[in-house]
Amino acid sequence: MSTPGTPRRPGPLAPGAGAAAAAGVAAGAVTTGTGALVALVTGASTDPLVAVGAAFVDATPPWLKDWAVATFGTADKAVLTAGSVLVLALLAALAGVLAWWRWPAGAVLVVVLGAVAGLAAVGRPDAGVLAALPSVAGALAGLLVLRALLARLPSTDDAGGTGSAGGTDGATAPDGVPPRAGASRRGFLQATALAAGGGVLAVALGRVGSTLVRGTAALREAVRLPAPARTAPPLGDVDLAVPGAEPWATPVTDFYRIDTALVVPRVDPATWTLRVHGLVEEEVVLTWDELLGSDLVEAWVTLACVSNPVGGDLVGNQRWLGLPVREVLARARPTGDADMVLSRSVDGFTASTPLEVLTDDRDALLAVAMDGQPLPAEHGFPVRMVVPGLYGYVSATKWVTELEVTRFDAVEAYWTQRGWSARGPVKTQSRIDVPRALAEVPAGDVVVAGTAWAQHRGVTGVQVRVDDGPWVDAELAADGGVDTWRQWRLVWAAEPGEHTLRVRALDPDGPQTGVPAEVVPDGATGYHAVDVTVV
Repeated sequence: MSTPGTPRRPGPLAPGAGAAAAAGVAAGAVTTGTGALVALVTGASTDPLVAVGAAFVDATPPWLKDWAVATFGTADKAVLTAGSVLVLALLAALAGVLAWWRWPAGAVLVVVLGAVAGLAAVGRPDAGVLAALPSVAGALAGLLVLRALLARLPSTDDAGGTGSAGGTDGATAPDGVPPRAGASRRGFLQATALAAGGGVLAVALGRVGSTLVRGTAALREAVRLPAPARTAPPLGDVDLAVPGAEPWATPVTDFYRIDTALVVPRVDPATWTLRVHGLVEEEVVLTWDELLGSDLVEAWVTLACVSNPVGGDLVGNQRWLGLPVREVLARARPTGDADMVLSRSVDGFTASTPLEVLTDDRDALLAVAMDGQPLPAEHGFPVRMVVPGLYGYVSATKWVTELEVTRFDAVEAYWTQRGWSARGPVKTQSRIDVPRALAEVPAGDVVVAGTAWAQHRGVTGVQVRVDDGPWVDAELAADGGVDTWRQWRLVWAAEPGEHTLRVRALDPDGPQTGVPAEVVPDGATGYHAVDVTVV
């Protein structure tokens, strides 16, 4: 209860809360910027925003992950970052309002947010002893700036008057925060804008600095790839060159990227090693120089993501250079009770691959190059796994540093822990690239074309059906090998009206299934169909 002459403290929703919220957002920008700058020293994965985002990715349920990939595609990480910034801004605004209402309440929220970010950073697989430092420094900087900004709110006596104080809608310095002498609307707005701008600038400098400090361009340029001991076999007419259809060889810049890394790891080849251990007779440690000094082989391999929906584009084909994994495993000599290899990335990601797949005659590689050049950073530089016939989530570990020979009943990999199947053989699929869905095409001869894949089994045929008509064999391009996709085309005598085109691929076991299935738990199935209008 207030006494005469003592103003009653407004509630957090009272007029004037907007100014306090603005102060909170500005302080939040400073918090984020400070964390980004300190992370230049402690590592990009310790950046509070990155650490919390990575923890969110790890905790994401399969249905949400599938929705994000289906909705945003390879832009899912950018959307996650934007969403994180929005949530942070809202929480910072709340902290500002709470601090204006009761300073301890707002301060506690800032401390809690800093603690959450710090714990997320400490929990990363590559966390060092200073992993929490950016979060701690950011929280302290945010508290200091928030207190300073709230102190610039006009005093209670001035708040109801006119003049310079009136623009803050009755906001005043909170209890326990001495107001700054001569506090005014203009001073508050200038200080808030300065803090917000400084915070945004610090974030930008942190990102640019991280790119410069952790960039791999110089490391990639220094790599001298050896000539392959076995080159990829000559190719026939594998590309039908149909306008609008995806090329047989996917440009590296267009190759899909799906992984769990919000920040691309920087791995120096000079310090890179691959440790092979577990159920083996002899532990093996392979260095970069030893890897490049081995007999590397070239192979065309099509990779596919398990999250690829029917007709999706999360699949690509390229020429890889690497060391067959079976040769490294042969040196380690797995014991008879082993049936799985758990590959581990430098960022902690793991994938479970059947041992028999890595020891048969397929081109399962420790890849160092893609299209004749060192791997791009986002595709696993310096070394990644490439395994024909398996979805990437159980095989294509990027930035790989460890192979643990073990058993499926002894350990679960990253995505298996989140509801996906432990084994992920690629399912036979096909796609119509042209005409596009809902396209208008002229009556007469229309080229229908696309791709089909059945890695490590091979595509033996492709058939197209118009509406409810019969399945018609399509023309196939030359076969690039059982581990690559295959292009096809069909000239359709199109008649005016609305039509539905469907496609199915055939492998040595027969036609692909037309039964629809979602991507969870081990890949989508069903016929790709497009509706077109013939005019």
